[in-house]
Amino acid sequence: MERDAVDGVLLDCPWVPVCISGSQLLAKTWFGDTAYRILLTDLHSVWEEEMDTRAIQDRAQELNRRLRAPVHAFFSHMCEVAQPCLSGRVEDGGALQFSHNHHGDDINLKLKSELAGVPFYWEFRCIPAPVALVCSQLVRPLLLMSRLLQRQVGQLGALLARKDTELQDYRDNGAVLSRERLQTELFEEQSYRENFLTQTVPQVCVRQGSLGFDSELQELYSAVTSYGNTNARKRKISERHAPKEDESTTEDRDPKHAASGTQPPGEEVNHGLDQGGRARTTDSETPNEEKTTVPMATAADRPSARPKKKKAKGLFG
Repeated sequence: MERDAVDGVLLDCPWVPVCISGSQLLAKTWFGDTAYRILLTDLHSVWEEEMDTRAIQDRAQELNRRLRAPVHAFFSHMCEVAQPCLSGRVEDGGALQFSHNHHGDDINLKLKSELAGVPFYWEFRCIPAPVALVCSQLVRPLLLMSRLLQRQVGQLGALLARKDTELQDYRDNGAVLSRERLQTELFEEQSYRENFLTQTVPQVCVRQGSLGFDSELQELYSAVTSYGNTNARKRKISERHAPKEDESTTEDRDPKHAASGTQPPGEEVNHGLDQGGRARTTDSETPNEEKTTVPMATAADRPSARPKKKKAKGLFG
């Protein structure tokens, strides 16, 4: 699969919180037949790794000297072991099975398992991701999500105000609550926002254990990225199938281009006639010129200048 296609598939995947050796990370993963792409972040740095079939074969031989199996044989096993942890389905990979360490700016995830009764080792060697990748996979989607959530809050506030007006109308017409505990205060957007900033924001900022990407945010992230990804694919398809202007058509539309240096010397003596004596149409002539469409008579077909005098016939011929 091409890199642009992999980036598009990876963009549709949400960030999921994972725990590896007690460390909280956010991960994005894509596993193909014999290739994979992985993104990791601790919200301080973002790392990536992309591996194709040949690179996977070389690393497997480096880490497992006695391994002689083809790539697809051990790659499927590696996916079965690694995917549950990298997709957040397993709480912790365990120190013996899945661990990580830092090498300068890089991060390595070490995997240890058994394949057909023989120890199998693998390492995800992730390097710092470029800024463009971080913006496309993390920054822009998060900004879109925050904008959508802000709009949602505004719509809900307007709905609450209309509900308060409706309830007040019921009270003015004599409606009474059957239970007083159902009584609610009028919704005031300004006071609600002030309480939210002073009370709710500090509570959320203190609790950073799960890095804030729960199932609802994952669903919103997938909706935002899928919509943007679909529009990007449509634009690429339309650009790929856009009709290109034919050079010959351009030349035909430009009479100066058609008349400049295209006729060989001596061609003007024919005065627009071909070898058969018919008028020859040119690209520079307009369709309204009828002489270009009506064939001219040859010398044999033309009548003589003086018509022959007919012999007078009598009554009986």
